Amino acid sequence: MEDNLQKIIYPKTERIDVTEEHFGRTVVDSYRWLENDAPDDRAVSAWIEAQNALTQKHLEALPGRDHFRKRMTELLDYDRYTVPRKRGDRYFFNFIKGNENQPSLYVRDGVFGESRVLIDPNTWSPDGADALTDWSVSDDARYVAFGVQEGGTDWRTIKVLNVESGKELADSLDGARFTRLAWAPDGSGFFYSRMPRPAQGSGRGAVVANHAVYFHKLGKQQADDRLIYATPDRPDLLHGADRVSGGRYLTISSTPGTNESTLTVIDLQARNWTPKTVVPDMESSWYVLGNHGTELLLATTLGAERARIVSLDMAAAKPEPKEIIPEAADGAVLDAAVIAGDTLLVSYQIDVKTEIRRFTLDGKPDGTVDLPGVGTARFLEGDAREAFFVFTSYDAPIAIYHYDIASKKVTPWAEPKVPIDLESLHVDQRFYRSKDGTEVPLFLIRRKDITAAAPTLLYGYGGFGLSQIPIYNPIQLAWVEQGGVLAVANIRGGGEYGRAWHRAGQLENKQNSFDDFIAAAEFLKRTGITSPDGLAIQGESNGGLLVAAVTNQRPDLFDVALPGVAVTDMLRYEQFTGGGLWKGEFGSPAEEKHFRNLITYSPYHTIRKGTDYPAILAPTADADDRVVPAHTFKYIAALQATDLGPKPRLMRVETRAGHGAGMPIDKVIAQHADMWAFAAYWTGLKTTLPK
Repeated sequence: MEDNLQKIIYPKTERIDVTEEHFGRTVVDSYRWLENDAPDDRAVSAWIEAQNALTQKHLEALPGRDHFRKRMTELLDYDRYTVPRKRGDRYFFNFIKGNENQPSLYVRDGVFGESRVLIDPNTWSPDGADALTDWSVSDDARYVAFGVQEGGTDWRTIKVLNVESGKELADSLDGARFTRLAWAPDGSGFFYSRMPRPAQGSGRGAVVANHAVYFHKLGKQQADDRLIYATPDRPDLLHGADRVSGGRYLTISSTPGTNESTLTVIDLQARNWTPKTVVPDMESSWYVLGNHGTELLLATTLGAERARIVSLDMAAAKPEPKEIIPEAADGAVLDAAVIAGDTLLVSYQIDVKTEIRRFTLDGKPDGTVDLPGVGTARFLEGDAREAFFVFTSYDAPIAIYHYDIASKKVTPWAEPKVPIDLESLHVDQRFYRSKDGTEVPLFLIRRKDITAAAPTLLYGYGGFGLSQIPIYNPIQLAWVEQGGVLAVANIRGGGEYGRAWHRAGQLENKQNSFDDFIAAAEFLKRTGITSPDGLAIQGESNGGLLVAAVTNQRPDLFDVALPGVAVTDMLRYEQFTGGGLWKGEFGSPAEEKHFRNLITYSPYHTIRKGTDYPAILAPTADADDRVVPAHTFKYIAALQATDLGPKPRLMRVETRAGHGAGMPIDKVIAQHADMWAFAAYWTGLKTTLPK
């Protein structure tokens, strides 16, 4: 077994140099041939098979693999609910029972009545890789429009179910992608977004373009669907159409992939459904809460780095924002809000922890909502009588609570019983200083009896303004339960402190994200939280880029790197699928100032020859059409071809899986058991099954 772990002989990878000039700099791309993902490319397929065989040989020899797989299966064996959406007297919600691969859709008559299953995607495919995604219920609760995801792809097929009979209608829509579903008020049909399928043979790498919003009338053919909104002069924009439950207006957000967007509104009471663009620029973000008469209420970053709530009078010829709730004076970041009758329920983040405040519709403070603890909470929908919120934390499983608007009473609606002693866990928030002196939050999760230095799994993301909020994750707790430390760094590039925090890790400021993560690792080792040779780092997608980039910058600091579905070729990322949507985050390599920044950290281009690297396991998926697996293929080929010391550099390719969404639970368990076992072996974490 030891030979399999310590002596690695990599498959031969052909090197075919492609040399290009970029703004006076010569760049050699030796493994571009691995970008060819066509199923009939035998050379690429043979290379993947050889790599997988090597990886599986290594993983099968890991002593902790079976321990983690068994324990993760046990830790995930509990019932999970989502916040219910109320339509009429019915409540609709997702539910996972135990170790089911996919969440099903259920309906309940009455708030605390009996539930029945409407849609069970666990019956759709033998391997459980087909998933129920977006769904929307008509106002009269007669129909559910829902998306079907096959094998992890971003593409969706939209179908319709009759709630009463439980039977599907003949309606079936192809080509939906990055879509929401919004019913017309009369239930005659729904709005959705689609784009042309790539030409046959073009592969998964075809770019995202010509997104448009359509209206589908029930009983009609998709060819008859009405085009509602498109921007042929800007084929790079995504258009998301939505309608708040009971609302009068359809709102369409258009964006090139950033958090900022234009806003177009359609009055659904009008005869012709004429689009009216009320925010023509892309300088701010806009989140529609609903309407009160002709007053549209929205959360926005216009004039507020941490967001505020405004109204737009849609009866006016040129609606202008009127402030309802100003940006919080105490530094809190407005995270989400819903209208519940005459009440606004607004979630704020304060140092990455939630507080929910009540306001009247004219913005007067009206107290707070009592939460079950310190963690993450959010209302999703409400009416004049009631609302529901979700609460979770690193040591609190996701629970759903019913909130009575008048009495302010909080009642548990779904509190899961989990197969772990939550009292044995300790959650601690620390703050450390980054390279430039910026103070950055860091959460630590470990067993209460772990007081000395221990192998640590450090997780980060740091991009697109996405906050890494406290959330219960049994997969991560499998590491903690073995005596390891879980650390989550809230680095710049996320949205933890508003738009300024995001921008501080965006474009030419991207190095700040890497510096923050490196500083977190140094803090963990300097303070004795992490054992000297026991630091593993993990991230996915943009977080995978983070892990790969800092590994190149400080290979001496890390012992294991787990860059998942990572963006690693920063000079060609915009050539594939949705990569063009990320230019606002990373900058376009076709522009000189961005190129000169990207080349400084692009993981594929900055590998440091002759330096001892950590052990690396890079997970990817064959059906990922968000971050195509070629990123990982090229990155691993380059690592294996470079003198980086004796530790392994391997990739793991999951089949019939994509960018994470919809991956069946058994595949999630298998992948993470491999990752944690790999990290445990190379950090010295002892793995034993709990008694």
